[in-house]
Amino acid sequence: MLDRVALHQIDSVNVLVRAHYLPLFSRLGAYPRDLLDQAAWGAKSKRRLFEYWAHEASLLPWDLQPLLRWRMERAARGTGIWANLKPFASDRAPEAAAMFSRIAADGPLAASDIAETRGPGGWWGWSETKRVLEYLFWSGRIMTQTRRSSFERVYDLSERVLPAAVRDTPTPQEAEAHRDLIERSARALGIATATDLRDYFRLKPEDAHPRIAELVEAGRLQPVRVRGWTQPAYLHADARKPRRSAGQALLAPFDPLIWERSRAERLFGIRYRIEIYVPAEKRIHGYYVLPFLLDGQIAARVDLKADRQTGRLLVQSAHGEATAPSDMPERLSSELAVTAQWLGLERVESASGVPIADLLRRSRAAAAD
Repeated sequence: MLDRVALHQIDSVNVLVRAHYLPLFSRLGAYPRDLLDQAAWGAKSKRRLFEYWAHEASLLPWDLQPLLRWRMERAARGTGIWANLKPFASDRAPEAAAMFSRIAADGPLAASDIAETRGPGGWWGWSETKRVLEYLFWSGRIMTQTRRSSFERVYDLSERVLPAAVRDTPTPQEAEAHRDLIERSARALGIATATDLRDYFRLKPEDAHPRIAELVEAGRLQPVRVRGWTQPAYLHADARKPRRSAGQALLAPFDPLIWERSRAERLFGIRYRIEIYVPAEKRIHGYYVLPFLLDGQIAARVDLKADRQTGRLLVQSAHGEATAPSDMPERLSSELAVTAQWLGLERVESASGVPIADLLRRSRAAAAD
């Protein structure tokens, strides 16, 4: 599944569980989360994943590292990175070199080992130490060696983190890497527009569109039209069309199936937005809302919170879609029970005290009206 999905977006919000754990749960069910921890930050012999900027900050299989070296090389030149990191590629390059030398001499270090990590902007304001570390990380000279219990990155030289087989893999030409990344996107998505394909690994149009044409010519992508879509689409050569779509899953806001919101709207006919940064009084569906995928359609949305102190999975709000099947409340309740068990929580409760099934029936009736 790690190979099929290709990347897992990392997000710091932990109101339910950190986002990178959820896509595997949606696809596999209640797997042991420490398997992913071992694959991402465990002993070197067991690691299968590394951290880098792919869609956003992401966990990726090792074989994708050579395909992203072009991005590292651009970052080293100050291209394609945040403005506040660019000076380390030019006039502040000596500071970056000094930091690299310190890690080389002292071994793995976190930003907090060196200086205060928060700058004047509070949580989102990085210190100068954090900025230079992130420049070196983006340019591929250092990598995440592990994560501490606070989820803070611990950095080390890339040459000490990379497995020898990956380190020794030749660096492909940019066009070849872009072509391979787009095909990985197509494998993960099945059917997608050009925008969907390049968004998966955040490729620029000028890097992606010529490669899409080459993949069509090579027979790896098939141009198709989808009823209701205004843009042309592409079907991967190995995609299989199922006879039916059955099953149920809660989807993280950063799940590859729905992270491109226009694609989610095209596929499921819903306008989905994450409302973490929306003032409470303006939220429509809640703070950390997970869509409920049921037999190929989004049937409900639930705002969830793990209350770890009391052992409860709290349903802050629940909204059923007007087109949801009649057994949706029961099937969602079943999925919530599985989710609670997976997270080590004892029970599922509605924060308002109103039974969850009643919340869903009311919202569905309101949506139908």
